[in-house]
Amino acid sequence: MTGTASRPDVYTHVTNHIIDAMERAGDFQLPWISDGGARCTRPVNIASRRSYNGVNVLSLWITAISREYTSNLWGTYRQWQAAGCQVRKGEKASVIVFYRKLETENDQAERFIAKASWVFNAAQVDGYLAAVTDLPDGPSFDPLAQAEAFVTHTGAKVEERGDLACYIPTQDMILMPERRRFTGTRSATPCEAFYSTLCHELVHWSGSETRLDRDLTGRFGDHAYAMEELVAELGSAFLCADLGISRTPRDDHASYIKSWLVVLKEDKRAVFTAASKAAQAAEWLLSKGQGMNHQPSDLAA
Repeated sequence: MTGTASRPDVYTHVTNHIIDAMERAGDFQLPWISDGGARCTRPVNIASRRSYNGVNVLSLWITAISREYTSNLWGTYRQWQAAGCQVRKGEKASVIVFYRKLETENDQAERFIAKASWVFNAAQVDGYLAAVTDLPDGPSFDPLAQAEAFVTHTGAKVEERGDLACYIPTQDMILMPERRRFTGTRSATPCEAFYSTLCHELVHWSGSETRLDRDLTGRFGDHAYAMEELVAELGSAFLCADLGISRTPRDDHASYIKSWLVVLKEDKRAVFTAASKAAQAAEWLLSKGQGMNHQPSDLAA
Protein backbone atom coordinates (compact mmCIF):
# COMPACT_ATOMS: atom_id res chain seq x y z
CA MET A 1 0.00 0.00 0.00
CA THR A 2 1.47 3.31 -1.04
CA GLY A 3 0.05 6.77 -1.58
CA THR A 4 0.24 10.48 -0.98
CA ALA A 5 -1.97 13.04 0.70
CA SER A 6 -2.37 16.77 0.56
CA ARG A 7 -0.52 18.99 3.02
CA PRO A 8 -3.44 19.77 5.40
CA ASP A 9 -4.39 16.08 5.52
CA VAL A 10 -0.86 15.12 6.55
CA TYR A 11 -0.73 17.62 9.40
CA THR A 12 -4.19 16.68 10.67
CA HIS A 13 -3.66 12.92 10.39
CA VAL A 14 -0.32 12.83 12.21
CA THR A 15 -1.27 15.42 14.84
CA ASN A 16 -4.53 13.65 15.69
CA HIS A 17 -2.63 10.36 15.98
CA ILE A 18 -0.22 11.92 18.49
CA ILE A 19 -2.96 13.76 20.41
CA ASP A 20 -4.90 10.52 20.79
CA ALA A 21 -1.81 8.74 22.13
CA MET A 22 -1.10 11.53 24.62
CA GLU A 23 -4.68 11.57 25.88
CA ARG A 24 -4.46 7.83 26.54
CA ALA A 25 -0.97 8.04 28.04
CA GLY A 26 -1.90 8.39 31.71
CA ASP A 27 -0.78 10.95 34.26
CA PHE A 28 2.89 9.95 34.43
CA GLN A 29 3.39 8.00 31.24
CA LEU A 30 4.40 9.49 27.89
CA PRO A 31 3.80 7.68 24.60
CA TRP A 32 7.50 7.28 23.90
CA ILE A 33 8.27 5.72 27.31
CA SER A 34 7.36 2.04 27.33
CA ASP A 35 5.80 0.36 30.36
CA GLY A 36 8.24 -2.51 30.49
CA GLY A 37 11.37 -0.40 30.51
CA ALA A 38 12.31 -1.36 26.94
CA ARG A 39 14.57 1.10 25.21
CA CYS A 40 13.12 3.22 22.41
CA THR A 41 15.51 2.97 19.48
CA ARG A 42 15.19 5.18 16.43
CA PRO A 43 12.93 3.76 13.72
CA VAL A 44 15.05 2.60 10.76
CA ASN A 45 14.11 2.29 7.09
CA ILE A 46 14.63 -1.21 5.65
CA ALA A 47 15.85 0.06 2.26
CA SER A 48 18.24 2.86 3.22
CA ARG A 49 19.29 1.40 6.62
CA ARG A 50 19.10 4.93 7.97
CA SER A 51 17.00 6.39 10.79
CA TYR A 52 13.81 8.36 10.39
CA ASN A 53 13.82 11.85 11.85
CA GLY A 54 11.58 14.60 13.16
CA VAL A 55 7.89 13.91 13.63
CA ASN A 56 8.27 10.50 11.95
CA VAL A 57 10.21 9.22 14.97
CA LEU A 58 7.45 10.26 17.35
CA SER A 59 4.64 8.93 15.16
CA LEU A 60 6.30 5.55 14.56
CA TRP A 61 7.23 5.19 18.25
CA ILE A 62 3.61 5.74 19.22
CA THR A 63 2.40 3.24 16.63
CA ALA A 64 4.95 0.61 17.69
CA ILE A 65 4.06 0.96 21.37
CA SER A 66 0.30 0.93 20.81
CA ARG A 67 0.49 -2.15 18.56
CA GLU A 68 3.25 -3.82 20.61
CA TYR A 69 5.76 -4.05 17.75
CA THR A 70 9.19 -5.00 19.05
CA SER A 71 11.14 -4.18 15.87
CA ASN A 72 12.36 -0.71 14.89
CA LEU A 73 12.48 -1.60 11.15
CA TRP A 74 9.97 -0.02 8.78
CA GLY A 75 9.44 0.11 5.04
CA THR A 76 6.89 0.71 2.31
CA TYR A 77 5.09 -2.23 0.69
CA ARG A 78 7.46 -2.08 -2.27
CA GLN A 79 10.57 -1.76 -0.09
CA TRP A 80 9.63 -4.93 1.78
CA GLN A 81 8.99 -6.70 -1.53
CA ALA A 82 12.41 -5.60 -2.78
CA ALA A 83 13.90 -7.10 0.40
CA GLY A 84 12.29 -10.43 -0.38
CA CYS A 85 9.50 -10.05 2.16
CA GLN A 86 5.73 -9.98 1.97
CA VAL A 87 3.37 -7.77 3.98
CA ARG A 88 0.69 -10.00 5.42
CA LYS A 89 -2.86 -9.58 4.13
CA GLY A 90 -4.97 -7.29 6.27
CA GLU A 91 -2.08 -5.46 7.95
CA LYS A 92 -2.63 -1.74 8.53
CA ALA A 93 -0.01 0.72 7.25
CA SER A 94 1.35 3.67 9.28
CA VAL A 95 1.77 7.14 7.84
CA ILE A 96 5.11 8.95 7.62
CA VAL A 97 5.83 12.37 6.19
CA PHE A 98 8.38 13.57 3.66
CA TYR A 99 8.86 16.92 1.96
CA ARG A 100 8.83 17.34 -1.81
CA LYS A 101 10.29 20.41 -3.47
CA LEU A 102 7.87 22.39 -5.60
CA GLU A 103 9.07 23.57 -8.97
CA THR A 104 8.65 27.35 -9.22
CA GLU A 105 9.63 29.98 -11.75
CA ASN A 106 11.59 31.84 -9.09
CA ASP A 107 14.63 29.68 -8.39
CA GLN A 108 15.55 31.80 -5.35
CA ALA A 109 12.36 30.96 -3.48
CA GLU A 110 12.37 27.25 -2.62
CA ARG A 111 9.05 25.81 -1.50
CA PHE A 112 8.33 22.39 -0.09
CA ILE A 113 5.08 20.53 0.38
CA ALA A 114 4.45 17.84 2.99
CA LYS A 115 3.45 14.50 1.48
CA ALA A 116 2.44 11.25 3.10
CA SER A 117 3.85 7.79 2.55
CA TRP A 118 2.73 4.54 4.15
CA VAL A 119 5.01 2.04 5.88
CA PHE A 120 4.80 -1.32 7.61
CA ASN A 121 6.76 -2.63 10.58
CA ALA A 122 8.88 -5.78 10.36
CA ALA A 123 6.35 -7.43 12.67
CA GLN A 124 3.77 -7.12 9.88
CA VAL A 125 5.71 -8.99 7.18
CA ASP A 126 6.80 -12.53 6.46
CA GLY A 127 10.42 -13.37 5.65
CA TYR A 128 12.02 -10.27 7.14
CA LEU A 129 14.56 -12.12 9.30
CA ALA A 130 16.52 -13.32 6.27
CA ALA A 131 16.39 -9.84 4.76
CA VAL A 132 17.90 -8.02 7.75
CA THR A 133 20.64 -10.36 8.89
CA ASP A 134 23.19 -7.88 7.55
CA LEU A 135 21.92 -5.08 9.78
CA PRO A 136 24.32 -4.14 12.59
CA ASP A 137 23.54 -5.23 16.13
CA GLY A 138 22.60 -2.74 18.82
CA PRO A 139 25.14 -0.39 20.40
CA SER A 140 28.22 -2.21 21.66
CA PHE A 141 29.31 0.67 23.90
CA ASP A 142 28.46 1.17 27.55
CA PRO A 143 25.45 3.53 27.37
CA LEU A 144 26.27 5.31 30.63
CA ALA A 145 29.93 5.81 29.72
CA GLN A 146 28.75 7.05 26.33
CA ALA A 147 26.31 9.44 28.01
CA GLU A 148 29.04 10.84 30.27
CA ALA A 149 31.35 11.37 27.30
CA PHE A 150 28.51 13.02 25.37
CA VAL A 151 27.78 15.50 28.18
CA THR A 152 31.48 16.37 28.48
CA HIS A 153 31.81 16.94 24.73
CA THR A 154 28.89 19.37 24.63
CA GLY A 155 30.87 21.83 26.73
CA ALA A 156 27.84 22.71 28.83
CA LYS A 157 28.44 23.92 32.37
CA VAL A 158 26.64 21.50 34.70
CA GLU A 159 26.55 21.82 38.48
CA GLU A 160 25.10 19.11 40.73
CA ARG A 161 23.51 20.78 43.75
CA GLY A 162 20.12 21.77 45.06
CA ASP A 163 16.75 20.16 44.47
CA LEU A 164 15.87 21.29 40.94
CA ALA A 165 16.85 20.26 37.43
CA CYS A 166 16.82 23.37 35.25
CA TYR A 167 18.71 25.49 32.75
CA ILE A 168 19.52 29.00 34.06
CA PRO A 169 19.87 31.36 31.05
CA THR A 170 21.28 34.28 33.03
CA GLN A 171 24.20 32.12 34.17
CA ASP A 172 24.24 29.90 31.07
CA MET A 173 24.46 26.81 33.22
CA ILE A 174 22.50 23.65 33.99
CA LEU A 175 21.62 22.89 37.58
CA MET A 176 21.02 19.25 38.51
CA PRO A 177 20.41 17.47 41.82
CA GLU A 178 23.34 15.26 42.75
CA ARG A 179 23.22 12.04 40.76
CA ARG A 180 23.30 9.93 43.92
CA ARG A 181 19.84 11.30 44.78
CA PHE A 182 18.17 9.83 41.69
CA THR A 183 16.13 6.68 42.15
CA GLY A 184 15.22 4.01 39.64
CA THR A 185 11.82 3.61 38.01
CA ARG A 186 10.13 0.83 36.05
CA SER A 187 11.64 2.31 32.87
CA ALA A 188 15.13 3.33 34.01
CA THR A 189 17.93 2.73 36.48
CA PRO A 190 18.97 5.61 38.76
CA CYS A 191 21.88 6.47 36.41
CA GLU A 192 19.61 6.39 33.37
CA ALA A 193 17.11 8.62 35.16
CA PHE A 194 19.89 11.14 35.84
CA TYR A 195 21.12 11.24 32.25
CA SER A 196 17.67 11.36 30.66
CA THR A 197 16.83 14.35 32.87
CA LEU A 198 20.15 15.97 31.98
CA CYS A 199 19.44 15.45 28.27
CA HIS A 200 16.18 17.38 28.71
CA GLU A 201 18.08 20.32 30.20
CA LEU A 202 20.78 20.11 27.52
CA VAL A 203 18.14 20.63 24.86
CA HIS A 204 17.04 23.78 26.68
CA TRP A 205 20.72 24.83 26.83
CA SER A 206 21.09 24.32 23.08
CA GLY A 207 18.35 26.86 22.38
CA SER A 208 20.16 29.91 23.76
CA GLU A 209 20.72 32.83 21.40
CA THR A 210 24.45 32.05 21.26
CA ARG A 211 23.75 28.52 19.99
CA LEU A 212 20.64 27.51 18.02
CA ASP A 213 18.76 30.71 18.95
CA ARG A 214 15.45 28.91 19.34
CA ASP A 215 12.76 31.57 19.70
CA LEU A 216 9.16 30.26 19.67
CA THR A 217 7.48 33.40 21.04
CA GLY A 218 6.58 34.86 17.64
CA ARG A 219 4.37 32.07 16.34
CA PHE A 220 3.12 30.50 19.55
CA GLY A 221 2.80 33.57 21.78
CA ASP A 222 1.58 32.62 25.24
CA HIS A 223 2.08 28.93 24.39
CA ALA A 224 5.81 29.38 23.69
CA TYR A 225 6.79 27.93 27.09
CA ALA A 226 4.74 24.78 26.51
CA MET A 227 6.27 24.46 23.04
CA GLU A 228 9.82 24.80 24.38
CA GLU A 229 9.09 22.11 26.99
CA LEU A 230 7.76 19.83 24.25
CA VAL A 231 10.90 20.48 22.19
CA ALA A 232 13.06 19.62 25.22
CA GLU A 233 11.08 16.46 25.98
CA LEU A 234 11.21 15.21 22.39
CA GLY A 235 14.87 16.17 22.06
CA SER A 236 15.66 14.25 25.24
CA ALA A 237 13.78 11.21 23.89
CA PHE A 238 15.78 11.39 20.63
CA LEU A 239 19.07 11.70 22.52
CA CYS A 240 18.26 8.82 24.86
CA ALA A 241 17.40 6.63 21.88
CA ASP A 242 20.72 7.46 20.19
CA LEU A 243 22.71 6.99 23.39
CA GLY A 244 20.98 3.75 24.40
CA ILE A 245 19.49 5.21 27.59
CA SER A 246 16.02 4.26 28.86
CA ARG A 247 13.68 7.20 29.35
CA THR A 248 12.14 7.89 32.72
CA PRO A 249 8.93 9.81 33.53
CA ARG A 250 9.27 13.10 35.43
CA ASP A 251 6.93 14.09 38.24
CA ASP A 252 5.67 17.10 36.24
CA HIS A 253 4.80 15.18 33.08
CA ALA A 254 1.07 15.26 33.81
CA SER A 255 0.95 19.06 33.75
CA TYR A 256 3.28 19.12 30.73
CA ILE A 257 0.98 16.88 28.69
CA LYS A 258 -2.05 19.03 29.49
CA SER A 259 -0.28 22.18 28.29
CA TRP A 260 1.05 20.44 25.17
CA LEU A 261 -2.40 19.18 24.23
CA VAL A 262 -3.77 22.72 24.28
CA VAL A 263 -1.15 23.81 21.76
CA LEU A 264 -1.46 20.75 19.52
CA LYS A 265 -5.25 21.02 19.35
CA GLU A 266 -5.07 24.70 18.39
CA ASP A 267 -2.31 24.34 15.80
CA LYS A 268 -2.05 21.19 13.69
CA ARG A 269 1.49 22.12 12.65
CA ALA A 270 2.78 22.62 16.20
CA VAL A 271 4.02 19.05 16.68
CA PHE A 272 5.83 19.23 13.33
CA THR A 273 7.62 22.39 14.49
CA ALA A 274 8.44 20.89 17.89
CA ALA A 275 9.75 17.65 16.40
CA SER A 276 11.83 19.52 13.83
CA LYS A 277 13.36 21.79 16.49
CA ALA A 278 13.96 18.80 18.77
CA ALA A 279 15.70 16.85 15.99
CA GLN A 280 17.83 19.89 15.18
CA ALA A 281 18.84 20.22 18.84
CA ALA A 282 19.63 16.50 19.20
CA GLU A 283 21.73 16.43 16.03
CA TRP A 284 23.58 19.60 17.06
CA LEU A 285 24.33 18.28 20.54
CA LEU A 286 25.47 14.91 19.21
CA SER A 287 27.67 16.62 16.63
CA LYS A 288 29.62 18.17 19.51
CA GLY A 289 30.87 14.73 20.47
CA GLN A 290 33.49 14.18 17.78
CA GLY A 291 34.29 10.52 17.25
CA MET A 292 31.20 9.33 19.12
CA ASN A 293 29.20 6.38 17.85
CA HIS A 294 26.47 8.34 16.02
CA GLN A 295 25.12 8.31 12.48
CA PRO A 296 22.96 11.29 11.50
CA SER A 297 19.51 10.41 10.23
CA ASP A 298 18.33 11.57 6.83
CA LEU A 299 14.62 10.83 6.63
CA ALA A 300 13.53 14.11 8.15
CA ALA A 301 10.02 15.39 8.53
